[in-house]
Amino acid sequence: MFELADIVEFYLTLIDNLKKGSITSDAPLDVTVLRLAWEQLAYVDNRRDAKKNGYDFWKGIDTNSLTGKSIGKGQLYSESQEFPDFVFKVKEQGGQLVCGSLLETKDSRGGSISSFNSTIPTSTKSLEEIDTINSSEIVSRIVFLKDGELAQNPDYRAYQRRCFYLIRTHKGSDKTKTSLIDGSFFETIPKNLLISQMFLNILEQHRVKKKLDISEVKFGEIKKLLAQVTDQTIIASSQSIAKASVKPRLRIMAEVNPEGNPHSQHYPQIEEKTINFILPERFSTAELQTRLLGSVPELTQFTLQHKRNGKYAVFGYKTD
Repeated sequence: MFELADIVEFYLTLIDNLKKGSITSDAPLDVTVLRLAWEQLAYVDNRRDAKKNGYDFWKGIDTNSLTGKSIGKGQLYSESQEFPDFVFKVKEQGGQLVCGSLLETKDSRGGSISSFNSTIPTSTKSLEEIDTINSSEIVSRIVFLKDGELAQNPDYRAYQRRCFYLIRTHKGSDKTKTSLIDGSFFETIPKNLLISQMFLNILEQHRVKKKLDISEVKFGEIKKLLAQVTDQTIIASSQSIAKASVKPRLRIMAEVNPEGNPHSQHYPQIEEKTINFILPERFSTAELQTRLLGSVPELTQFTLQHKRNGKYAVFGYKTD
């Protein structure tokens, strides 16, 4: 369970504060994360608004000492608008890096999940991948500073951090649902296959719409080549084109199908006015169950059959 300790404790803290009434289920999600996990965060994307809400990301740090550490003065208190919204600090267990979860928030007044605008949701991502996708090292530079000595670990930048998404739908209504979801819920096929298939679909649609004069043999060869275009980090990088005065880059957006939305009608087990923790069933060990149910006896526990991706464990708390 220790590899998920940061996100498990975040969920328990969320429920505990809801029970005490110190936060409400309709509070802004970003402010909720700041309030509950402030001491555990190694990165906050919107450091400007965080400070306005009383959370100074650099409090206690001599910002002048950051000179030469590749963080510009204007970046100290800004909204980077990069992936992710938050990064938890890494920990060490048995000489291995653990925790350091990535957290994105998504809020919607309807039943759909807001689009993922900068990256394909996956179960894990490393800082190396994040830097390439963002075409910027601002996330890793800030996290490196906050993680201190643990950032000196040789595997630090390549370490695969689990991705979680704090999703709320039907905000402000009696139908509201909130879930802390492991990124694998959205990654029903490997991202490399997803990317290559996207380009294959585009090619096929051009072939039909534009009536391209391509033989079946040649078309098959092209499809084989496109099937190898799988690396999102390369696709997301700025491309230098001969004689071009701009460097184009692709930022892949992703929209969630209803079958991939745990708040949709496909999953009636997820009730209205609940705060849920959804993760692959293999993570639902006896130790994890004891930690969650022992801390919050009111939690309900059940298994959810994903329409496309196996079984998931769900722990839910009724807010009303």
